[in-house]
Amino acid sequence: MAENFNINPRNNNYLLGQNEAEEMFLQAWKNSKVHHAWILSGRKGIGKATLAYRIARFLLWADETKKDEYSSLNVSENSPIFKQVNEGSHPDLKVLERGLIETDKRKVIKAIQNGEPMSDDELANLKKSAFIKIDEVREVVDFLSKTSFNNGWRIVIIDSADDMNRSAENSLLKILEEPPAKTLILLICNNLGKLLPTIRSRCVKLNLQPLKTAEVASLLRRYRPELNEKMIAKISEISNGSIGEAIKYADFDAVGIYDNLCRIILGKNQINLKDEIDFCKNLAADDEKFALSEELFNKFLREYIEQEGNSEEIYKCWQNTKRMYAECTTVNMDKTLMLLNLINDIVKVV
Repeated sequence: MAENFNINPRNNNYLLGQNEAEEMFLQAWKNSKVHHAWILSGRKGIGKATLAYRIARFLLWADETKKDEYSSLNVSENSPIFKQVNEGSHPDLKVLERGLIETDKRKVIKAIQNGEPMSDDELANLKKSAFIKIDEVREVVDFLSKTSFNNGWRIVIIDSADDMNRSAENSLLKILEEPPAKTLILLICNNLGKLLPTIRSRCVKLNLQPLKTAEVASLLRRYRPELNEKMIAKISEISNGSIGEAIKYADFDAVGIYDNLCRIILGKNQINLKDEIDFCKNLAADDEKFALSEELFNKFLREYIEQEGNSEEIYKCWQNTKRMYAECTTVNMDKTLMLLNLINDIVKVV
């Protein structure tokens, strides 16, 4: 995979396509009607976390006696507040994410104790736990119990809220029911249906919309300037309005993978078996590429239905695809063999 600039919402000051959501929060602030909890929902990669950090930086920086002077949530990158948020050192901002698994947590502690900083590759390979747990939410309770700096806001960002297990959700619910004054809790949510109804009912909802194809293309030019216009157009079309997805597609050559997938499936028995095995081995060798392959299989099935019409056999293939990928994440299955079997199942019905 090529080395490229990766978008980090902590230090990304550029948000495109979410003006309506930003304006809604800004007007609430200007009218002194900032609710204590907001859900920023929508599909992955459309700017929810970037908006959350823009809100946090703005509240920690803005002068509430001069509200009429502000027309956006923008904070200069030269501001001390911007730098503190980027470094994770602002005393009035708490970010809650999935913690590291215990073995990797011990690796980090050992490296710190030995005075041996971990390399970028080692840090990138650290694994996070499957859920945000109750102990991590309890840290929020402790954080909100402290006095804020200069009588300002205390802000919590939960990224993402649908990563919480049920015990963590119930613990958060208690905070939402009796929040301290000048508290703002921002829940980034990729799947609103996963949250408890009692949590949803206590929050203002900002439903962020997918980006327009032209907006995705504009962002690709900004973040992946090495791409030519033909590739930008192709990736923008298949990204479903998500710049996060578009960047992943660019970095893993999703267009090339998808073209090969179509060639293998539609070529049926005319494709060389070695080429098919090599294709599957390549996808299985990288966790992120393997995860991407599920999206591409579903894209193929979706487009086939659009062109040829739905059928019971294709629907079964879609269900089978979902089941096989789910089993691969919970059972120690041979990924290459699974992909070969999946291709064979689809070939039989197209």
